[in-house]
Amino acid sequence: MTASLVTLSPSAGASASAPSASAPTVKAPSDQVTVDVASVNGSGCRPGSAAVAVSPDNTAFTVTYSEYVAQAGGGAPATEGRKNCQLSLVVHVPQGYTYAVAQVDYRGFGSLQEGAIGTQKASYYFQGMSQTAQRTHKFNGSFEDNWQATDTTGVQALVFAPCGEQRNFNINTELRAEVGTSDPSQTSFMALDSTDGSINSIYHFSWKQCPVR
Repeated sequence: MTASLVTLSPSAGASASAPSASAPTVKAPSDQVTVDVASVNGSGCRPGSAAVAVSPDNTAFTVTYSEYVAQAGGGAPATEGRKNCQLSLVVHVPQGYTYAVAQVDYRGFGSLQEGAIGTQKASYYFQGMSQTAQRTHKFNGSFEDNWQATDTTGVQALVFAPCGEQRNFNINTELRAEVGTSDPSQTSFMALDSTDGSINSIYHFSWKQCPVR
């Protein structure tokens, strides 16, 4: 399933320090890029259950969850049917560069009874900028397999972090499992991990060089 990642709309004044929209995207910087978790909140990601790593070539970063599961039916409490996670990340980039997130790949495992419904949602925004609308991917039972959902945006629609400013990149995600028309005595679940616990969410960078001042 693929959907468009909604454009990140800058708040008033934010565009003054942003790179030109017509400036071409460039190769990832060779100097090290790091991503630190400033805060983590939500029923799907208690502190310590989400980890972030940057790829060696600086083209993407990965978020790994270890306890992100929503389930319904089979006697599961109603509160287990919806799980969410809010991550605030500090992305340290080499001087003279700025970034946007061009594509996000979500992967997990789902076990949905006939008639049950699974949902994955996400939104993204830079600190001090307008939040995006949520992008939604639905899965219908019966289903028992790994799943993947991808959010993408075109080059002309990318919004970059303002040059010379440190603004946290915020990610809000949500998982739902609903009984729907399935047998309520049977359990259905959606997990943002895999059966071996190694599945990830991958955020793909797009890079630009900032204008020389």
